[in-house]
Amino acid sequence: MTSHSKIDVLICGAGAAGLTLAIELARRGIAFRLVEKMDSPFHGSRGKGIQPRTLEVFEDLGIVDRIIAAGGLYPAVREYRSDGSHTESEVVERAEPTPAEPYALPQMLPQYLTEAILRDRLCELGHAPEFGCELIDFSQGEAGVVARLRRHGNDEVVQARYLVGADGGRSSVRKTLGVDFPGKTLGVRAIVADVVLDGLSRDAWHRFNDGSMERQLAVCPLAGTALFQIQAPIPLEGEVDLSAAGLTAMLHDRSGRGDLLVKSVSWASAYQMNARLADRYRVQQVFLVGDAAHIHPPTGGQGLNTSIQDAYNLGWKLAAVLNGAEDALLDTYEQERRPVAAEVLGLSTQLLAAAKQGDMRRGRNVRQLDLGYADSVLALERPERLHGPYAGDRAPDAPMRGASGRPVRLFDLLKGTHWTLFGYEADRACVAARAGLRIHTVGEGAELVDEGGHFRAGYAVSAGEWVLVRPDGYIAAIVGTEQLGALEVFFQYAECGMPGA
Repeated sequence: MTSHSKIDVLICGAGAAGLTLAIELARRGIAFRLVEKMDSPFHGSRGKGIQPRTLEVFEDLGIVDRIIAAGGLYPAVREYRSDGSHTESEVVERAEPTPAEPYALPQMLPQYLTEAILRDRLCELGHAPEFGCELIDFSQGEAGVVARLRRHGNDEVVQARYLVGADGGRSSVRKTLGVDFPGKTLGVRAIVADVVLDGLSRDAWHRFNDGSMERQLAVCPLAGTALFQIQAPIPLEGEVDLSAAGLTAMLHDRSGRGDLLVKSVSWASAYQMNARLADRYRVQQVFLVGDAAHIHPPTGGQGLNTSIQDAYNLGWKLAAVLNGAEDALLDTYEQERRPVAAEVLGLSTQLLAAAKQGDMRRGRNVRQLDLGYADSVLALERPERLHGPYAGDRAPDAPMRGASGRPVRLFDLLKGTHWTLFGYEADRACVAARAGLRIHTVGEGAELVDEGGHFRAGYAVSAGEWVLVRPDGYIAAIVGTEQLGALEVFFQYAECGMPGA
């Protein structure tokens, strides 16, 4: 039996990227469906690091406190020597929050818990993934995408304006499009397993035989759970025993300790490490996000975060175009996100090379706070700035005081689906109110007082300058009052981005 339906967006894949995109569309009143061929949610730890920039995204989505409460910080690394002694070091370079960067350190949270929180948020917005629903095939035409779904043996034909492939590294959407996925297999095969384990404390990330790719072993307590994650390289060929008995044997062999016991296995996988980047992120009305567009080695905790931020970038743009903005806006998704993925792939590969030598240290370069879109057509400066932040950069936070005397965070003003315009010591009457745009003035006698100078320091602004921030928290433009007319194109996107516009 075949039924038919029409929607705006069909999302294939209900992992972190698909869920984030669904939340973004739900917030904007877009008609969509989120389908997942698996019968139930993924239940492994895989991507367990949540970087500071992603925490900022989660603040906007309304779930950052849930994420932090559910997880925890990375523990110190305890490296064991052959004589039984050990050393301890921090895997994450310590940093303190600043007014501009409220989240200084990555959080650890197993992927299945992150996705559960995203599903709860989506449910609050009135939507849910459709598990056990597989995309069988699709075609494109003038009206958009015609897709065939199969659920419980029944086929359904869905007509959508857009299709988004968030269906992982083996993406059927990417393969159907014929998009090449060049890159390389990195010559490393490894296992990852979530287990109940006796014999090791939960106060450290235990590592044995660092520097030996044949015998390395890492056992990390998974924050927010009673589980440990085992990671270990394995031979490129041959079967590997991922049962409790098999993993216990591996622990005994590589640690030299007979007191370690794997009591049960919650999830386990053996995989080849790859670095690959899709040639294209868009083919007509179909887009690729997350692992469907790029796959990374796990070093540095970049893959999950990059995937979430893909969806965060694409969501507001899809909504704006569906509400009347020019289709060319959607081309900026690939223009902005593909170079980021290329940079992150390079970083992950470099960190893998260091990890082979036992160097697990992680610094600012993994936190994704410095990634931006300086070369985007959506980045405007008039006149051109001599020092940052620049158009295309991440918008810094800043604590201020409202005219009523209450403390106000800039991130609280950005939260939501709107664009935001800040005028520093500027005349509010210079800009007319319009749908989808929030306008705030900063300065003595204005609605916001820059009491500690954090806004001026964070944005390096002078009197009479205006800063326009996109819905995804990046600076679209910095202009003087006399150049305000140049913002008109962005204001049109703001109006089109309004829910129900």
